Amino acid sequence: MQQQFDIFISSFNSIIGQLASFLPKLLAALVLLFFGWIIAKLVRGGVKRLLTLAHFDRLAQKTGVEEFLRHGDMHITFAGIISEVSYWLVLLIVLVTVSSSLGLNEVADLFHRVALFLPNIIVAVLIIIFGTLLARFINRLVFAWLRNLGVDGALTISTISEYGVQVFAVFVALEQLAIGTQLLTTAFAILFGAICLALALAFGFGGRDWAARVIDGWSSGKGKTKT
Repeated sequence: MQQQFDIFISSFNSIIGQLASFLPKLLAALVLLFFGWIIAKLVRGGVKRLLTLAHFDRLAQKTGVEEFLRHGDMHITFAGIISEVSYWLVLLIVLVTVSSSLGLNEVADLFHRVALFLPNIIVAVLIIIFGTLLARFINRLVFAWLRNLGVDGALTISTISEYGVQVFAVFVALEQLAIGTQLLTTAFAILFGAICLALALAFGFGGRDWAARVIDGWSSGKGKTKT
């Protein structure tokens, strides 16, 4: 009986000792988590204010992102999304630090991986935004150029050019996220080749009259110069 009592006292003292050594770590972790949460909120507010001052929402409206969010019943601006991502990025870094201080290495590793992945999401979104802007610029440029040349189907060709650039931007964004990189690259190469072949065939069959008009124009211009 005395031996069992001694075992109980020894186990109880061991548990009390472990709690006594763990409680300061837990208290420090809670304090760190609290201040990290405050810093994350300050970062979120600062990022949103900077993006608002830089008129970032106007850029999002031009690319159609704001309209896309409204159609999805998401009542938030694109600057708000970026600020929220910044908030969670800082908070995840704090959670990694807290988990490591408590000896929860597996949990810390999980939070660390998520924190490393968030910047890739931001970069991918920015790639899509600027890719959309570039696609619209190329659409207008190609349309104006072909229309001045008198090419039939200038609107169709310029629209295809815009979609091609947008698809390319999406592929680059997905590659940034490391989602099926090799498969996506191969698929885009096949798609791009098919579009080029279709345009070549369309120009070959439908562009003969345009080519004849251009040659006649050049010939007429040379004839007037000689006379």
